[in-house]
Order: sequence, then C-alpha cells, then structure tokens
Amino acid sequence: MAGEKNLAKLLGGMEPRLQNEIYVFATIPPGESLPPSLQPIMIFREAEGLTAIVPEAEAQEAGLRGVFRCRMITLEIHSSLEAVGFLAAITARLAAAGLGVNPVSAFHHDHLFVPADRAEEAVAVLERLATRNR
Repeated sequence: MAGEKNLAKLLGGMEPRLQNEIYVFATIPPGESLPPSLQPIMIFREAEGLTAIVPEAEAQEAGLRGVFRCRMITLEIHSSLEAVGFLAAITARLAAAGLGVNPVSAFHHDHLFVPADRAEEAVAVLERLATRNR
C-alpha cells in the first residue's frame, strides 16, 4: 500500500501518539557488535560506528553510555517515503517552540524522538498543527 504524499492531507490527518518508553541514543564503535541483550528500535551504520536508539534501561544494563533522553512520538498516518515537506513542516513548528527533535522515517510512519521532559508539550504542538490543517 502506497503512503500519502499530499502535504495538506498528511498534516491534517496525522495523529501524534506518544510512547511511554524512555529512549537514548548510543554508539557502538566500528568492529564491535551490539550487546545481545539490546533490542534497538533503530540501528544506523556510520563510518564512526553503529548508532542505536534503545530503551534507556537496556543501555544502562549493557554498560552503554546513552545520550539524549527522549520519548518517541509516532505520527499515525501512512506517509509516503517520497512525501515532500511533511517532516520539514513538523520540525519547523517544533523548532519554533524551542524543541529539538530527531526524526526517523520508517516504511509506514514517521517517528519523532523529542526530549523526554518536553514530550507532552511536543504532542500539543503537533495536535495544534494537525487541527489547523483540517
């Protein structure tokens, strides 16, 4: 099933869902393996090593130093990987509210990792954005 490409439909139809888990970003140097106890929600390979987004408790148990305590907001609309401007509009609105965000696009949805202590505020910003575009 193809995802939505129309920006107005994406902005007006998105439903931000805040997940309860606290996540951190951790890095594993080149040549090292992920600890077997980790269940990352995302892994990305860079020249400097693997970046893994993992539950904070798992990172601590594995002895990894995690940074950016965050919560994940899933945008409940099936966006196309070819959609133009969707994340740009969202990140601009969050930036205007002084909120940092690390977006991740997956096949079905976009996910936003926002500071854990401001996650509810980020959801409110996104809900207002959706309402204005309906």
